[in-house]
Amino acid sequence: MTLAEIGEIFVNLYKDMGFASGNWQNYVMLLISFVLMYLAVVKKFEPMLLLPIAFGMFLINIPGAEEVLWGTVPESGDHSYDAVENRGLLWYLYFGVDKVIYPPLIFLGIGAMTDFGPLIANPKSMLIGAGAQLGIFVAFVLAVLFGFSAAQAAAIAIIGGADGPTAIFVTSKLASNYVPTIAIAAYSYMALIPIIQKPIMRLFTNEKERKIKMKQLRTVSKLEKILFPIIVTLVVGIILPSSISLLGMLMLGNLMKESGVVDRLSSQAQNGLMNTITIFLGVAVGCKAKGEMFLAWDTLKIILLGLFAFVIGTVGGLLVAKLMCKITKGKINPLIGSAGVSAVPMAARISEDVGREYDPQNHLLMHAMGPNVAGVIGSAIAAGILLACFGDYVDGTATTEAVQSILAMIA
Repeated sequence: MTLAEIGEIFVNLYKDMGFASGNWQNYVMLLISFVLMYLAVVKKFEPMLLLPIAFGMFLINIPGAEEVLWGTVPESGDHSYDAVENRGLLWYLYFGVDKVIYPPLIFLGIGAMTDFGPLIANPKSMLIGAGAQLGIFVAFVLAVLFGFSAAQAAAIAIIGGADGPTAIFVTSKLASNYVPTIAIAAYSYMALIPIIQKPIMRLFTNEKERKIKMKQLRTVSKLEKILFPIIVTLVVGIILPSSISLLGMLMLGNLMKESGVVDRLSSQAQNGLMNTITIFLGVAVGCKAKGEMFLAWDTLKIILLGLFAFVIGTVGGLLVAKLMCKITKGKINPLIGSAGVSAVPMAARISEDVGREYDPQNHLLMHAMGPNVAGVIGSAIAAGILLACFGDYVDGTATTEAVQSILAMIA
């Protein structure tokens, strides 16, 4: 073997290394993935999803790894889902996101894990869950004013519901190129709920209100718990079929739990299926956060709009709860209003924590679970409304007249 041949071998080896194909965006995204892994592992901020997302982001941004993990991107540089050739593992995992399979299955598990009893016992808390959706619609208007199309604005606005699966569900249908950004923003804000919500809760309530003790909820019968998911699915499904994929799976999971006749199915939905889909969903979302696509001006705008939507959603729930407190002459603690966002059960636990800071004997968790469950249902309904209203604008070419008509409809 000649020196020239040996040299050619080393040249080919170098070309196969990531150093030859990496760029600065890859290294920035690697640093971001390390931060997210730190938040998940050390700070325990929503680790069940934040860790898989961060590791998926880490994998795909290792220079030279994309072709192996995702597949061969055409010479045109088209990174779209269908353009990829010689598909790798992550391409197949992403199939469940691209075809909107994972989010409804996540909702199936959430339904099987959640007790709807507090909402049934206190149906008025549905109003708080509805009020917490305010952030979605305010953020939509702002996103349109920021220059996003109607469909893109709807996808960005859904972050305000604080529901990761719903955000992925809507974004996959309305603005699929923004799935990584919106999903990471949604789950990041869910993970940061204690940091974001507590100052807002203290700002919009006074000490007297925070110390209000609520009466124990009535016992909900098994019949009520069985009928509730069936009736909700029927009514909402007829009125808003666009939401049936999410809402239907949520209610099926809950019906399996409450019926008591399919314990193995309920257990599988809560554990094996939920955990498997969570891993697939997290890694699949993270693997789309490529540096050159993620590090863009639109990304910063989306993150800021998402934060604003989440804040306004929290404020909306608190204001409705304060109004209900006034109407009932102090029988409702306004702190449960912050639980109107869809992050179950984290938001309800924050209501409990803040209440006990001012009175250690004040237990608000079960009362807060009512608005919290209502928030899950509300976010699914909001998703259906957005899909029904803005599905025709997916191509991003909404005209000025169309945008004006949309804003007029919301007003």
